[in-house]
Amino acid sequence: MAAPRPLPAAIREATTMKWTWKLGTVGGTEVRVHATFFLLILWLVLNYGMAGQAAYEIAVRIGFVLVLFGCVVLHELGHALAAKRYGIGTRDITLLPIGGLARLERIPRDPRQELVVALAGPAVNVVIAAVLGTLLVAGGVPAGGLGMDLAAGSFAWNLVLVNVVLVVFNVLPAFPMDGGRVLRALLAMRMSYVKATRLAATVGQMMAFAFAFVGLFFNPFLLLIALFVWVGAAHEAKLVTLRSSLEGLAVRQAMLSRFEVLQATDPLSRAVDLTLAGSQKDFPVVVGDRVAGLLTQQDLIAGLARAGSRAAVADFMQRGVAVVEAEDELARALVSFDPSHGATLPVVSRGALVGLLTTDNVSELVEIRSALDGDPGRPSR
Repeated sequence: MAAPRPLPAAIREATTMKWTWKLGTVGGTEVRVHATFFLLILWLVLNYGMAGQAAYEIAVRIGFVLVLFGCVVLHELGHALAAKRYGIGTRDITLLPIGGLARLERIPRDPRQELVVALAGPAVNVVIAAVLGTLLVAGGVPAGGLGMDLAAGSFAWNLVLVNVVLVVFNVLPAFPMDGGRVLRALLAMRMSYVKATRLAATVGQMMAFAFAFVGLFFNPFLLLIALFVWVGAAHEAKLVTLRSSLEGLAVRQAMLSRFEVLQATDPLSRAVDLTLAGSQKDFPVVVGDRVAGLLTQQDLIAGLARAGSRAAVADFMQRGVAVVEAEDELARALVSFDPSHGATLPVVSRGALVGLLTTDNVSELVEIRSALDGDPGRPSR
């Protein structure tokens, strides 16, 4: 039995984010933290603890980092708010050791709109630095000890400085920073979106090479930034190329229209029979023609091991699964894939189940359209 084909790497990485935990919801957008963020906290504890600093000093530095990442969340909310202005939702904001990541449902089609969305984040940091700096000056707070050594010296003035640094860093014309998106938006006003992305990615990788060269002689930390920029630029170029191959397609054109379903009261043995009789791995569970849940292959195996083949499907199915509309844009629907719910999305039309969207089918569609793009006998679009 063949293993399911995963989504192409660029799309898979862009539509899933594993090892994250929800911190809360702001304006309908989930704020999540990635497991690697805690490595940053652990590094601070170990680094300054081994240097012999007191627990209070370490706590202040950790507090500074937490406040700083609060500014990062506000930065990402700036992107989300600007995107919402154009009718674009934000799936979630994830905190990483290198900053934040706001995942928009789609990229604005109008380059001018992308320009506004890209600049909204740094604009938030400008406002934070300006307001906080003005309050400190008005209050007569001295800027003694100002520097990048986290909480050394003035906590508040260092926060002003770091927000300024965030602005400068983010406007560098390199993906995945905001400056890379600004550059792409400006280029896209004069050329195709895909070509603009590739050119902006090339500029970003040239900048990454410069960071790496300087880092070899002056600051090893620049090597990490160079790697981050290089991978981010390559990833963005690949992602946009793949998305362009799906542009203009609806979910209906990629969904499976022949599939099996289960009832909530069916025994797991029914799912076993259907699995062995065909190639379907995940089964929508319905009440009438409405989706009640999804029984994935992993759920089925876990249920058989725990309760046997006579157990009811309802006891092991996934509830609250995402569904997509048949007429939705395919590229936009990819954002709804959730690794915890398997590699299948139920497709509905007016609330009724009409198909299944699987990672296998999307991958095959991408491969077919890529092959057709290279067909000399194919009419140009």
